[in-house]
Amino acid sequence: MTAAGIARLAGVGRAAVSNWRRRHADFPRPVGGTETSPAFALREIEQWLRDQGKLAEVPLRERVWQQLVGHPAGAAAALRLAGAVLLLVRDRPSAWQQLRAATDDAELTGVLPVMLDSVLAARLGADHPVRGLTREALAPTAALVRATGDLAALDGAPQAYDFLLGRHLDANPRQYTLTPPGPAALMAELAAQAGPLHTVLDPACGAGGLLTAAPQPDGDTSDGHPRTLYGQEADPDLAALTALRLALDAPDVQVRVRAADTLRADAFPELAADAVLVHPPFNERNWGHDELAYDPRWEYGFPARTESELAWVQHALARLRDGGTAVLLMPPAAASRRSGRRIRADLLRRGALRAVIALPAGAAPPNGVPLHLWVLRRPGGGPPPSPHLLVVDTANFAATGREKADWQTVRATAVEAWQAFDRDGGIEERPGVRRSLAAIDLLDDDVDLAPARHLPPPAAAGGPAELARVHDRLTKTLARTAELTPRPADGEAAPDPGTTGRWPLTTVGELARSGALVLRAGGAGTAPPEGAPPVLTDHDVIGGGAPSGTLPEASASGPAEEPVLVHAGDVVVPVLGGGAIARVVDQATAGAALGRNLTLLRPDPAALDPWFLAGFLRGTANNRQASSYASTATRLDVRRLQLPRLPLAEQRRYGQRFSDLATFESALRLASRLGEQLVQGLYDGLTDGSVTPD
Repeated sequence: MTAAGIARLAGVGRAAVSNWRRRHADFPRPVGGTETSPAFALREIEQWLRDQGKLAEVPLRERVWQQLVGHPAGAAAALRLAGAVLLLVRDRPSAWQQLRAATDDAELTGVLPVMLDSVLAARLGADHPVRGLTREALAPTAALVRATGDLAALDGAPQAYDFLLGRHLDANPRQYTLTPPGPAALMAELAAQAGPLHTVLDPACGAGGLLTAAPQPDGDTSDGHPRTLYGQEADPDLAALTALRLALDAPDVQVRVRAADTLRADAFPELAADAVLVHPPFNERNWGHDELAYDPRWEYGFPARTESELAWVQHALARLRDGGTAVLLMPPAAASRRSGRRIRADLLRRGALRAVIALPAGAAPPNGVPLHLWVLRRPGGGPPPSPHLLVVDTANFAATGREKADWQTVRATAVEAWQAFDRDGGIEERPGVRRSLAAIDLLDDDVDLAPARHLPPPAAAGGPAELARVHDRLTKTLARTAELTPRPADGEAAPDPGTTGRWPLTTVGELARSGALVLRAGGAGTAPPEGAPPVLTDHDVIGGGAPSGTLPEASASGPAEEPVLVHAGDVVVPVLGGGAIARVVDQATAGAALGRNLTLLRPDPAALDPWFLAGFLRGTANNRQASSYASTATRLDVRRLQLPRLPLAEQRRYGQRFSDLATFESALRLASRLGEQLVQGLYDGLTDGSVTPD
């Protein structure tokens, strides 16, 4: 187990584990790993923690997880076994109880392979990917089998597997590319608009996020067959883990997951699915271009070597029934690369490509690229669709800075547009958001389908009336700014700032130790199930904006963490590259969660005035003496910041002056934003004809 695992066992931070290693000579020695990430023996760590009084009992979840991590065949192989045992516990509880009663390990592991093969074949089919559960492989794992069954009794089999799989995926973030829940749910909802989804395929299923998001149809199918989820994944370990996840997630669903390269070795060549959902690998050169030149799936054209995504598009269409819907998460370059223009043109001519929806940056990996959703429908099964394409751009619904998008608005915009377009064959245009385009208008030399290229900018939609409103607001704001402009200093000479006897000084660290204020660091915390607060980010503090961030969702591998919430009168300081900035929290911001790279100072009102505190923390010389210089940015040590020891009445006199300066600064920022909006609006209006030179 690693230092992070030890911290979880003891309920402390990793820094505490590092301190124990330095301060206690009897701390267990590493048994593996590397110098920067050593690994320790679970039994030795447990015993040491008990001897030190730091651990009463290892939680069952952690015990099972550590047994998985320490399994001689590797965590993935052990997780396959655990998932199969959980499936046995859930589907055949009486058989499991008889097996659990066996006192001899050899008896348990001798019977177990036959029972697991039986339950796996019943749920996953005879050719399922969960392999290697032989008697020899299971011989050293009786303790893991029993502990897994106990965990199922405690949490429930599906919940136990979700925890173990979530912990495994979290521990290997570079090994797996996951589709976040927001885009997965949106893709499934778009596919379901055409009717119930009784057969769903994901030919690059990964960890099964898209198949898990596919909505369950109401009632039985018309032909009496149960719902079936099909998946294919090139990684055999991940295919097995995903098959178990799907089988445990929905007991009344047939699961068929196979391990193979989809483009080179299609596992379901005869499938005609209701829907195909796929987040394909991007920019692959070795996708089978040379071997697959005459493959019958290339109905719309043979993809170039650099167009692997268009190979996945045509594979998805080939595995749909007539009238079935495919939704693919695509890189934006696939909509405009010249090497794919002929295939895009044929998809448009034949009515297969129905919509391109641009998502905000950060929707899914790679997070720095604003990805697209392509919605396709296999021709046939009814009257031919109108030769039009729906383009939707939701990029403007991203939150400011580097925070996540507003997924509720993104989902509502995309689903509403697709429902109306799919029902009526056209849609009312909303500038900058959505538009229906005739296919003939797109068939130029480039066949560029990027939504932003075909949507008029929303700034021009307001026309002269909107520009007049901005002009009026700017005029009033400039007048207010003139009123708030600080008067120049009078002729009275101020004390020399370099004089050491000007004021007796103290530091923030000393004030924290004396109880005059409380220091809290931001960044920790996850969203609660309901009512997640917005996050005050470092960008918000530096730019003077409202809280714009969102809390991350709680990991499946652990409980939710409570964020630090700001109160009115708190002082918030950026610690990384912010310059001389300190912000007093007002009532409008109170209740927000404290974001990363921020430190909160909560002064005792009987000892410190918050505006006095914030004002002196903004001094340039003060910040310079408390800063250190990293390779890429300046880092502020808040504890070293200084302020004078003054009576509370004198603090309030300075605090009032600092408050007036902050109000003036806020008015200047608003005037700047309005001025930029007016200037850009006039440029847009003059260039699109909505504003005349007069």
